[in-house]
Amino acid sequence: MNRTTFDLDALRSFVTGMELGSFAKASERLGRSTSAVSAQLKKLEDQAGTAIFRKAGRGLALTEAGESMLGYARRLIDLNDEAASAVRDVELEGWVRLGLQEDFGETVLPQVLGRFARAHPKVKIEARITRSQELAERVATGSLDLALAWDNGAALPNSRPIADVQLRWVGPIKFDMSDWRGSPLPLVSLEAPCLLRTIATERLDRADRAWRLAFSSPSLAGIWAAVAAGLGLTIRTDIGLPPTVAALPPEASGLPALPKLGLRLHRKDAEGDPVTQRLADILLQAARTALPGDQNQARLRTVA
Repeated sequence: MNRTTFDLDALRSFVTGMELGSFAKASERLGRSTSAVSAQLKKLEDQAGTAIFRKAGRGLALTEAGESMLGYARRLIDLNDEAASAVRDVELEGWVRLGLQEDFGETVLPQVLGRFARAHPKVKIEARITRSQELAERVATGSLDLALAWDNGAALPNSRPIADVQLRWVGPIKFDMSDWRGSPLPLVSLEAPCLLRTIATERLDRADRAWRLAFSSPSLAGIWAAVAAGLGLTIRTDIGLPPTVAALPPEASGLPALPKLGLRLHRKDAEGDPVTQRLADILLQAARTALPGDQNQARLRTVA
């Protein structure tokens, strides 16, 4: 039986095109002609032995095989780049300043630190776990090199979208909506200003659903404790939910639908130094791994 060895350059063009939403943009990013990128994609389908794209209006969308291929392609490229970086830059030194939302502190940070430290043991990382507004401000002022944050509308020059993640109503494990029927819905929230608090109250107001602020905290740990104790509901994504709380099924809660929340990677500089670039690559892979289900592909499936 002949084994298939996928072309890494073709995989890189595929992944870049999906992330940028356009293979024309991918050709510019990679310094190749559009015809060369098209030939690579055709080669990739030939190697896969099945179609990875299908027509979707005027553009293309991934088939089920294509969605599976995208996940593997990212992993293969990341492993290749990690190996190249480890071999070439064993003596890489310096330090990099990283910012993360609290949601990613336990799910992403350990993986990022472990992979980076194995490849570059002489590089120091300074990490700050805080909220999206502060992260954006620190990147803008140059006190952070990288930050993975929820999109709060901050217009930063070197910021790119990563995914759109569904928000959920979150309550205690044993939750009965009838306990609060006929009375204002108790909300649990981070202290103002809070992006998710604003989204929750606006959605409830539009639905003409009375609410009251039952508990506020400066930390996400405080939010989880209050929700687990039954003080009220909060809104969050599926990322990093502790076992003491649960996302409520939309059809069962009777609460207004919630939007998706953009996840962005903010960078201090458009072209970072090798240390920052390598950490950014590892951070993106870890973030995608942490995303629930196929939400990391939701905004990337259709390309021009």
